Amino acid sequence: MIVNIKGGTFNQRKYVESITLFCIKKLMPRMRNLEININIKNFGKDTACGYALPASGADANRPREFDIEVNRTLRLKTLLSTVAHEMVHVKQYARGELYQSSVTAKHRWQGKWINKNPNYWDLPWEIEANGREIGLLARWLGQEKLFAKSWAQDK
Repeated sequence: MIVNIKGGTFNQRKYVESITLFCIKKLMPRMRNLEININIKNFGKDTACGYALPASGADANRPREFDIEVNRTLRLKTLLSTVAHEMVHVKQYARGELYQSSVTAKHRWQGKWINKNPNYWDLPWEIEANGREIGLLARWLGQEKLFAKSWAQDK
């Protein structure tokens, strides 16, 4: 298991590494050959929180190396929630649940091609990722005893 993190502040990198390892343990406990490269960077005018894709050159059907980008300008709690969200996508790719064609940019979800362009909130892989990110963050905060930190509070 390899987790490479670059960019961001010391605290961002420390917490991102911790929640990434936690998500691997919870989502993919038997996968020992993963390599996850996380870049904490400023997205500029891009309003997205993060992205996760198999690394270029990785096995398209069952990749084991992934690139994640997270917007460093997010509040720490949102940044960590975004990492949890993107780790759900890593699980989906690694288990072959989600596949994105590099040629057509179409997606295959659980063996079926998605031919339409549904709304983001209706995409099945986003439904799972949005739902699980909250629970993963809460469980990680509890395990690390971080609920009392001011940045972990709902505001």
